[in-house]
Amino acid sequence: MTAKKSGSRLETEIERCRSESQWDRIPELVRQLSAKLISNDDLGELLLGECKLQTYLKENPIKQGASPRGQRPRLVEVRKHLTAALDRGNLKADYLQEGSLLMAKLCYVEGEYGDALGHYSRVNLDDMQLVGAPVYRLSMIAEAYATKGLCLEKVPAASPSLSNKNAGSPSSNRNKADREQEIITCYEKSGDIALLYLQEAEKALSASIPNRSPKPGPAAQDMELGYFLETGLQRAHVIHFKNGNLTRGVGRFREILRAVENRTTQSLRMTIARQLAEILLRGMCEQSYWSPLEDPPTLSPLDDPTRQGHTHSKNYSLSRRPRVYSGENLFCPQENTEEALLLLLISESMANRDAVLSRIPEHNNDRIISLQSASVVYDLLTIALGRRGQYEMLSECLERAMKFAFEEFHLWYQLALSLMAAGKSARAVKVLKECIRLKPDEPTLPLLAVKLCIGPLHWLDEGECFAKMVVDMGEKAAEFRAKGYLAIGLVYSLKATDASLRSTQEEYQRKALGAFQRAQSLSPTDHLAAFYLALQLAVSRQIPEALGYVRQALQLQGDDVHSLHLLALLLSAQKHYHDALNIIEMALSEYPENFNLLYTKVKLESMCRGPEEALLTCKHMLQIWKSFYNLTNPSDSGRGSSLLDRAIADRRQLNAMTLPDLSDPETGGLQDANTLGFSSMFSVCSVHATSIAASRVEQALSEVASSLQSSAPKQGPLHPWMTLAQIWLHAAEVYTGMSKPAEASACTQEAANLFPTSHNVLYMRGQIAELRGNVDEAKRWYEEALSINPTHVKTMQRLGLILHQLQRYSLSEKVLRDAVQVNSTAHDVWNSLGEVLQAQGNAAAATECFLTALELEASSPILPFTIIPRAL
Repeated sequence: MTAKKSGSRLETEIERCRSESQWDRIPELVRQLSAKLISNDDLGELLLGECKLQTYLKENPIKQGASPRGQRPRLVEVRKHLTAALDRGNLKADYLQEGSLLMAKLCYVEGEYGDALGHYSRVNLDDMQLVGAPVYRLSMIAEAYATKGLCLEKVPAASPSLSNKNAGSPSSNRNKADREQEIITCYEKSGDIALLYLQEAEKALSASIPNRSPKPGPAAQDMELGYFLETGLQRAHVIHFKNGNLTRGVGRFREILRAVENRTTQSLRMTIARQLAEILLRGMCEQSYWSPLEDPPTLSPLDDPTRQGHTHSKNYSLSRRPRVYSGENLFCPQENTEEALLLLLISESMANRDAVLSRIPEHNNDRIISLQSASVVYDLLTIALGRRGQYEMLSECLERAMKFAFEEFHLWYQLALSLMAAGKSARAVKVLKECIRLKPDEPTLPLLAVKLCIGPLHWLDEGECFAKMVVDMGEKAAEFRAKGYLAIGLVYSLKATDASLRSTQEEYQRKALGAFQRAQSLSPTDHLAAFYLALQLAVSRQIPEALGYVRQALQLQGDDVHSLHLLALLLSAQKHYHDALNIIEMALSEYPENFNLLYTKVKLESMCRGPEEALLTCKHMLQIWKSFYNLTNPSDSGRGSSLLDRAIADRRQLNAMTLPDLSDPETGGLQDANTLGFSSMFSVCSVHATSIAASRVEQALSEVASSLQSSAPKQGPLHPWMTLAQIWLHAAEVYTGMSKPAEASACTQEAANLFPTSHNVLYMRGQIAELRGNVDEAKRWYEEALSINPTHVKTMQRLGLILHQLQRYSLSEKVLRDAVQVNSTAHDVWNSLGEVLQAQGNAAAATECFLTALELEASSPILPFTIIPRAL
């Protein structure tokens, strides 16, 4: 290098100190140098001027947007030193160039931008050699380009020396565009050379450490960029974005990020990576994306269309460029979300590595900055992963953020929401408890917890506590107070369904009605309050009142699927089956894939149009299931679909799962599990039908089953298979009503292949055995079903009748009375109990049971009202 050619160890030490910014050692080295020089010490004047200027800037750093500083006494000394070194003309050519660069830098600090540009024009920065230049000179050249760019921005555009006086003329516009291009080129050159300087400085420092004893000076990780180098690295893309040229701005970001990293630029790289990720997420679509290894497109929809003719492209070359990452096995993103996610995960790693966690007062500002930086990264990760439905991955990322989260509500809340979306409900409730502690007056937090408690978790006692939190807030809860009463009503309604004693059921039903009425009075325009009040009245068999409130709910929200479903069930309870079927078909025109509506349609069609029509609806449900739960091609549903979840479970876990009761679909869990081997799952036995219509339906069902068989997946979430099993059981029930045990048995076997120990499957097998006249076999199936679900009312009723046939009257009465305790509105159970009591000679009690059955049957819907989900 240049300084080593003299062979002077002293000059080598001076060069090293200048490269490592050890300005406090320069005066002593200058004195040693002056003692060796006899004629002049122009180099010493130059070094002292540089030393004092750099020390001044370190003690008085320039801030963005600051006004010109003007002359200061210490700057006057700097000018004297530099003037003395330059005026005598005894310096070598390289040192003369350095002196001019320092003088131009001094002029900028003093606010003399025109003078600074004059010095740069005399030096001609483009002629300065980068190859073989000492490390410190790379820094000076990079700062010079940045300073020149700053000066060009500061000098008015109408300056005679810099622009045409005829503003608005074509030549003036051309000069303005040329000037913008020159400014951007200065900043881009400055950034490139700055990266080269930092790489070479770190390399030189690492090489010199083993070869010399430790000396005072800044550590490598404490090396600062300084105002000018930082401006050179960051200003170019700011101007590109300001001018609407997003293509060049994104390209500039990528150029900086591809350069080999060093410790000094880690913080800057994290900031740039975060900014680029934000642009990719918010300002770029898949169609306008281009690969980082390709040249940016000449015309791009990202750029401002009014400036299409004024976009600036990179039109310079450097003799020496910073090193970039290269190799055969480097990962290259292929689309914008992929690149954004890569950038954000890198930023997250850096944020976690550099986290400031100390709570001592002197670290408070650093901790706040560290937290804010990490929070921005996690917010962007939420956007990127949320778009793709990758909530599992998002929750894992936010768990890593918990090191920042002491008393920080935002991060706790983000984690809670991600856990909810990922289906980790139990953990989400625990995190929401911490959120409630941090913000006890925020009503939405306990409402979210209630939603989970009464939904997937079925933690009704905990849900009641959270709902009461909202109610107890009083006026602080504002419009959410009505939601609090709604939540309490739902908890009491579900508790009434779960209660085994009739008195307990009636008590909870009364409380639920009171809570829903309170919610409806507080928020008369909320359709959910009117709907749930109608639903609770319907469950309590107050049909006329329920009809009034469900019509009110539909006036507030005419397309609410649950309100339409409830209206149909209420009409069926009044025996207006055709009207109910019309309502169901109207609702299905809006919600064609709602299986609860389709289950109800099957029942109504059996009543109104015959079982053949009901079987056609079952076939239609199988077709919908195949198209809706397309489990065979996960890549097609990769964006946001829960079908991509791969929670592997033991085979025994699935065997132990039971289908939810058809009268209450909420009782089944929706957890992921492995499915069984489905080699024979969809095969339907060929049967001989007595009617042409039935034969056509059976053939259609068999064809659908065969088409499903070829695409049966090996694993997936449990909910689709529960739905499929329920479809087969509905078809089996229709066949049972048609007195076709073989066909019913085939459909039941399909459900059994999925859930062999489901009480619904065992109940249906008992029904088929009864149809065949096998009373003992039917009794055995019913007893097995009750061993799995002791409160399944339909099974209890059928078992009671079989015991009655076997003349075991006392046991039959016991079973039927237990069923009445579980569900006091089951008219068929009351009727069966009356028959048993009559057979025992208890005519008075039997008469009372028959009258109760008649009264309940008059308000009994085609399917229980509880088939409608109750959730907040």
